[in-house]
Amino acid sequence: MKLTWIEPDEPLPPLARALVMPNGLLAAGRDLSPRRLIEAYRRGIFPWFSEGQPVLWWSPDPRMVLTLADFRVTRSFGKTLRRLRQEGRWTLKMDTAFDRVMGECAAPRSGQDGTWITDEIRQAYVGLHRMGLAHSVETWCDGVLIGGLYGVSLGRMFFGESMFAREADASKVALAGLVRLLQSGGFRMIDCQQDTSHLASLGARPIDRASFLRQVGELVAMPPPDWSSLTIELPDA
Repeated sequence: MKLTWIEPDEPLPPLARALVMPNGLLAAGRDLSPRRLIEAYRRGIFPWFSEGQPVLWWSPDPRMVLTLADFRVTRSFGKTLRRLRQEGRWTLKMDTAFDRVMGECAAPRSGQDGTWITDEIRQAYVGLHRMGLAHSVETWCDGVLIGGLYGVSLGRMFFGESMFAREADASKVALAGLVRLLQSGGFRMIDCQQDTSHLASLGARPIDRASFLRQVGELVAMPPPDWSSLTIELPDA
């Protein structure tokens, strides 16, 4: 089946098309505007492409999600959190270094060729950040950025995009802080997109696309929290 090409003034095609494309590939195009991104996330679709490719739109089935109540703090990670709180050198911040977090997430990693976080992707998500729809959680140690993550928030749904760590557990601590923050804001779920053993070890699990889309439709329709009123801190065990 030929991949659907969408022009900037055309809507994304019905998700039924993704059923016949490998890994949920839905469509291709050139438009990565805030309007297009918001349309996509509201429908459970996300962009993922490499340098030199058109914008590729995906909606895989099954979909990896982290239900906040299922977030897993192992005994060893709990000990790490208690130690870090006692030492007081690590802190968590939100939305103070969004572009830097994206840059770190885009940096080369062992065993990977290139990155999907292209300059075009960075510009697009920085635009969403300026609109208050994309957020970063940052792990700092003595004033140095050592880990973090970023994602998109619509209504009471958070769509995770990427994370990085320059110190052991730095990204995991950022995720733990995000989970606690989202729980305080009335969120229930984080979209993790892809099934990985690392996410599974933290409590994420795959669910079928139909179930995912039902929950996304409900959560994005809820009024968003006042992000300026939410606070993030190093979680306890």
